[in-house]
Amino acid sequence: MRSNRRGMAVAAALISVLACAPADGPAFPADARPGAPGIGDADFPTDGNGGYDVSHYDLTVDYTPATKRLDGVTTIRAAATQDLSSFNLDLAGLDVSDVTVDGSPAKFAHKGDELTVTPTTAIGDMSRFTVKVTYSGVPTPARDRANLGSYGFMATADGAFVASEPDGAKTWFPGNDHPSDKATFDFTITVPAGVTALANGEQVGQPTTDGGRTTFRWRERHPMATYLATATLGRFELRQGRTPGGVVNLAAVDPAFKNALDKLYQTSAEVTDYWSTVFGPYPFSSTGGVVDNYAAGYALETQTKPIYGGFDPDATIIAHELAHQWFGDSLTISRWKDLWLNEGFATYAEWLWSEHKGAKTADAIFDDYHSRPADDPMWSYPPGQARPHDLFNHSVYVRGAMTLHALRKAVGDETFFRLIRTWAAAHRYGNVTTEQFVDLAQQLSGRDLRPLFDAWLFQPRRPA
Repeated sequence: MRSNRRGMAVAAALISVLACAPADGPAFPADARPGAPGIGDADFPTDGNGGYDVSHYDLTVDYTPATKRLDGVTTIRAAATQDLSSFNLDLAGLDVSDVTVDGSPAKFAHKGDELTVTPTTAIGDMSRFTVKVTYSGVPTPARDRANLGSYGFMATADGAFVASEPDGAKTWFPGNDHPSDKATFDFTITVPAGVTALANGEQVGQPTTDGGRTTFRWRERHPMATYLATATLGRFELRQGRTPGGVVNLAAVDPAFKNALDKLYQTSAEVTDYWSTVFGPYPFSSTGGVVDNYAAGYALETQTKPIYGGFDPDATIIAHELAHQWFGDSLTISRWKDLWLNEGFATYAEWLWSEHKGAKTADAIFDDYHSRPADDPMWSYPPGQARPHDLFNHSVYVRGAMTLHALRKAVGDETFFRLIRTWAAAHRYGNVTTEQFVDLAQQLSGRDLRPLFDAWLFQPRRPA
């Protein structure tokens, strides 16, 4: 996820209403039932939705910075996981004008963050379907959840800074807004001429300008969690090419940070290629980063293009965000309580980077943290059970990283790095849990490691 600069809180209560329906109500077989309004994450019970699985999002966005108005059409391809009489999408603070399912008008009701869609005909279990939602309005960032401050779609003077972790994707497009439902993405983004639109994946064709507005097309063909999707907009200076290892590389900076462009480009290339030797092959088709002149105070590992909000990132932060391309983006948590699998791994990558560059060793960094007194707040927060209203707590990062170093010391370097590469390869583009990692560590080491993981991840005290 982000670098350690995040804050905490509770999700904003967002509005809306309205329904539109054919004159005659639909008829459904007796076994058809509504999909659940939450995907089943106990800590975030209203995030995501049940009853279907998304395979692809096609986002068409027209945005005008001067008015902050967004006009959008989102087309979602999905498959039902039960007989569906209706289903929900997550969408906050925007007005819906039309919904179709497989090309036919559908009834819909929008209340708070939930858009409930009732098709004219029931959707059978395992059936594929397409839902198209037309919507508009002024996006409202999410605030005060999980100690983050603002996140989601955030307007800037010349565009928007879009960083959606944990559940801010719904502030700019409808979807199944939970990391356990990953999908591929296409983006068609129209902005005033002179503004650049940056999204995940690779650019499709060249931008086209008509009537003073320019349209950009991007495609992320690898599965992605909704919180990693971005459409960051503004005036940017770009540098494009490939890393020495051959990965497409794009760095973009707001003109206020023009002196950071070459460093961002070169460091992103160096880090991407080095992590490929440590963690296994780079999982995506491009790398890079974006520095925007928006004082978010944090970075986010948006897939293929980490974004840095209002600061020139040093190599340590770039190493953290690009490590997330393996741990968090390719391997994505199934539930938010396992966030240490993202943040602990990326923080430990910072320590490995320090070791690689001949600075402080991971062992020395570990010892520094372990010398903190027993009453330090870090020890009272077990990172293996991240708390929904303190999700990005310091312990999730640091004790998460310390867990990995304690594991490395216990099993030795050869087994430890084989475990990390196996973990990344075995779950490439999938979803993971803590239990799966513990099981793999035990399997590859041939040891009972449950006491170690229990002490470091689940006990509210400093491990011996």
